[in-house]
Amino acid sequence: MAVDQSDSASRRRGRILIADHEQGTTIPLTYLMEQSGYDVRTADSGEATLRIVATYKPDLILLEAMISNPDGFEICQTIRDNPDWAAIRILFVSAMTRDMDVAKGLASGADGYITKPFSNSEIMDHVRKLLEIADGSDE
Repeated sequence: MAVDQSDSASRRRGRILIADHEQGTTIPLTYLMEQSGYDVRTADSGEATLRIVATYKPDLILLEAMISNPDGFEICQTIRDNPDWAAIRILFVSAMTRDMDVAKGLASGADGYITKPFSNSEIMDHVRKLLEIADGSDE
């Protein structure tokens, strides 16, 4: 079936959810990820993020800690507490740059934490690494 093939192709490429309330981040990140062949969705609130996670089932979430209702740390913890979402990789991409913010993000279950501003090569290195880990855990 064509739908199954399309879904399979999306899975091989990688599904990414970009969760950030700032279009100044989501627009260039979406472009970068799509140019790299990833299937991308975006969310601008915590509530939308969790709703999209439930229906889209991303392989990776690029998550801003300062997203609201709930915040990124709570979203991360909610995802980690749900066994159906255990394989989802989470990379904080945040303007919260203090050591304690990074530690809180990692303690909430994130697989990595990048602070803004970041370079395209830096974020792509993290994305590829985390998606390779996700592919390996599915086998």
